[in-house]
Amino acid sequence: MPFQTNLLEKIAFSGEIHEIIESIHTMEDSFPGAIIVHDLTKQLPIYISRWGLDYLGVTIQELHDYGPEYHSFFFNPDDVKDYNPRIIDLFERKVSDDFITFFQQVRKSPRHDYVWFLSATKILYRNADDIPLFSIVTSIPVDTKHYITNKVQRLLEENSFLKKNYLLFNSLTKREKEILQFMALGNSSEDIAGKLFISAKTINTHRRNIQAKLSIDNNYDIVRFAQAFDLI
Repeated sequence: MPFQTNLLEKIAFSGEIHEIIESIHTMEDSFPGAIIVHDLTKQLPIYISRWGLDYLGVTIQELHDYGPEYHSFFFNPDDVKDYNPRIIDLFERKVSDDFITFFQQVRKSPRHDYVWFLSATKILYRNADDIPLFSIVTSIPVDTKHYITNKVQRLLEENSFLKKNYLLFNSLTKREKEILQFMALGNSSEDIAGKLFISAKTINTHRRNIQAKLSIDNNYDIVRFAQAFDLI
């Protein structure tokens, strides 16, 4: 088998999918980043292009030797919560040409920092009953030298902050969210009181309650909450 280091040989599959994977293999070096083929029935990758294996520093067999924990070893679990429902929805559709894109963080080992990748996935092969059996993923690292990368990084971090603090933010009352918005814009208690036609003493009470509920005590965190939840 010409691509045995890229393919998990012990997983049996039809000659048709084998031919598809072999055609991918012949062109893998023409693609930037990694190409991965997953066996959806076993929830395991059966083929990874050379670039992908070299990046992780493993063979595909070694990847499988990690067992069910391989995914959390290399990929940030917080990202999975965001894109996994979209992937499941994709596989439940009856349109084979559909695909989704998503950002995910990848690391070579726990000693390494996560690196952002832009990935895309679609169904590669269905059986005669129209059940998806294999998917294909392409994944490329986000260029850290490009100016737009910093903007993407901020958006991704903001999204992670939002998900982490969603329950805290929703513990605020409608009035407290309104006051949080004014606080983030730099308004004093007297300014807010004049805008809302209530006393500055009442505003100060709201401010203390907001800070206690959100566990914050500085302007930076106030602005961060307001930005993440689209108050400013």
